[in-house]
Amino acid sequence: MSLALKRAFEAPAPEDGHRVLVDRLWPRGVAKADARIDDWPKEVAPSDALRKAFHAGELGWGEFRRRYLRELKAHRETLRPLAERAAREPVTLVFAAKDEHHNNAVVLAQYLAMLKPR
Repeated sequence: MSLALKRAFEAPAPEDGHRVLVDRLWPRGVAKADARIDDWPKEVAPSDALRKAFHAGELGWGEFRRRYLRELKAHRETLRPLAERAAREPVTLVFAAKDEHHNNAVVLAQYLAMLKPR
């Protein structure tokens, strides 16, 4: 599976392949023309309540991850084509979070890697 993660504030590169914004909100300060986003499936981003609780510090990383995985399971069939695409060609999950190791893109990448092709 060819799946990469990249902050929205980094310049797009040819090796990014299909670029997918995985946040519910557009990254502040990033021009849409410069971002080169190919897909923006907002329904697979964390719910507003979950996102706000995590950013406010009300949830630790482990609890955020657990709850977000539960949300992702509800969108399994929506996500399957993305996992299948990543099995065929490079896909980059684009996110805005400052923490590159503890964010929704990390959890989503792990979930996509677990999805079985049809």
